[in-house]
Amino acid sequence: MRYSGRFVFVVLLVVVASQFLLAETEVGLWGKLEIAFQSSRDYENPLYDVSDFQVTFESPSGRVQKVDGFWDGGRNWRVRFQPDELGQWSYRTESSQGSDSGLQGQEGSFAVVARESPHAIYARGRIIRPKGRYHLAYHDGTPFFWVADTSWNGPLKSTDEEWRLYLQDRVDKGFNTIQFVTTQWRGGDADRNGDLAFSGSGRIRVNPRFFQRLDGKFDLINEYGLVAAPILLWALQWGEGRHLSPGYYLPDNEAILLAKYMVARYGGNQVVWILGGDGRYVDQYEQRWKNIGRAVFGEDQQGVVALHPHGRSWIGRAYRDEPWLDLIGYQSSHSKERKAVDWINQGPVSKEWDKLPPKPIINLEPIYEQISAEVTSADVRKACYWSVFAAPPSGITYGANGIWPWLRDEEEHKILNHFDAPWTSNWRESLSLPGAQQVGYLSRFIQQFEWWKLRPAHNELLVEQPGDEVFNHFVSILRTDDYQTVLIYVPLKTAVMIRNPLGIEYSATWFHPVENRTLPEQTLKPVALLIITPPEDADMVLVLRGQ
Repeated sequence: MRYSGRFVFVVLLVVVASQFLLAETEVGLWGKLEIAFQSSRDYENPLYDVSDFQVTFESPSGRVQKVDGFWDGGRNWRVRFQPDELGQWSYRTESSQGSDSGLQGQEGSFAVVARESPHAIYARGRIIRPKGRYHLAYHDGTPFFWVADTSWNGPLKSTDEEWRLYLQDRVDKGFNTIQFVTTQWRGGDADRNGDLAFSGSGRIRVNPRFFQRLDGKFDLINEYGLVAAPILLWALQWGEGRHLSPGYYLPDNEAILLAKYMVARYGGNQVVWILGGDGRYVDQYEQRWKNIGRAVFGEDQQGVVALHPHGRSWIGRAYRDEPWLDLIGYQSSHSKERKAVDWINQGPVSKEWDKLPPKPIINLEPIYEQISAEVTSADVRKACYWSVFAAPPSGITYGANGIWPWLRDEEEHKILNHFDAPWTSNWRESLSLPGAQQVGYLSRFIQQFEWWKLRPAHNELLVEQPGDEVFNHFVSILRTDDYQTVLIYVPLKTAVMIRNPLGIEYSATWFHPVENRTLPEQTLKPVALLIITPPEDADMVLVLRGQ
């Protein structure tokens, strides 16, 4: 659903060099406020010449928030801000170039008003990480179950019309988050106009024209009620020239400057930051990424922050005490073989989640649908269910091999710096792949329950684990602390023995993840050992509710 005129949240204030505020305006709560400034002189490289340009906002209750501004070409500077309190706000600018009258000492005010919105990101507020919890939430405390799609090249290569079509499709299927890349990278060496986000290495230059086009894609994500999850610094160690990933080859200082620029530019949007993509964040690279994270997201951190590691990489223990990291992301790799399935179900995620400070743990890149000719929607669906059940549920990400590169027919299945994939559908056809629909079913299914209270319990409740004998037969279980709700994911039709330690009498229903239907309820006797078998030859979820 798109905004009508009365739901417009993007407001522009213009401040001219004479320091005369043209008009006071108002913005909706949780909307994006944008204020424009003009510097009194030109700078050779503003990213370095103006080391600080900050705007201090004071709320009606007296809270103070400092927000970085950013250069937008020529003498144009802007600040974007998401106000979180109703009433009259004020602001004042300060700059490392104290003699620049356009950037130093500018003052103004604006009103924040209540506005209706059909979208939870405005009605309930920005996404936060509640302390001591394993899930994300809206600002008002309502739990947020992450359901993301990987559209890495979508904003870079799509037209606005295509982007709208894609976003509406993902809304219709139940997604609430879009993961994408915000610079050139290994899989996308420029935007559709041939522009780069930045150039250079030891001393970089940002390209405002690239980001001005990207602005609209960010805004459209939010316009459709979705959360933007941009990867700021893709970090895969592969490529050469313009195919290199900025998070890998940029020196620390330039990586920090580039990331801070994007955080300043998009901090007014409804966003969850993914600092690095596909990188190595432990061992010899650990201190580098901790330094970058601390510098970009310091004391005035705004928003939730995650890292997206390379395949089968675990950062949980290494980053357990990093206060800027809110979400422990992982990538289970693009394989359906034992190494990937066992890593999800019996690897560090399942073994260590309860040994870390509570944070959401999300598979940000399971196996892609159509990543190979042998991968089916069943492989994708099972990886998603196993991932949700491997740790306290907090969300899941889906990916299609034709959508992440925004593959077009004229590209003849050739994905930049990846193997050719003649079996892969183009981006538009990929919208209809069954795996995406089934991830939407998963989301709607689990959100029937108080999912944030569920914890993994297969090691406790299973008498025998079928997955020990055949890896892709792994049975996963979630339960509440009082055992009144138990969810059992059974990946094939086989008898499973479940302990019932409290002797509870349960009502039992089976959910069909492919067909999105629930079978008639039955009652199970309060015996100590339950023997269950899916009624159909398919993977299914058994729901037990205490009577």
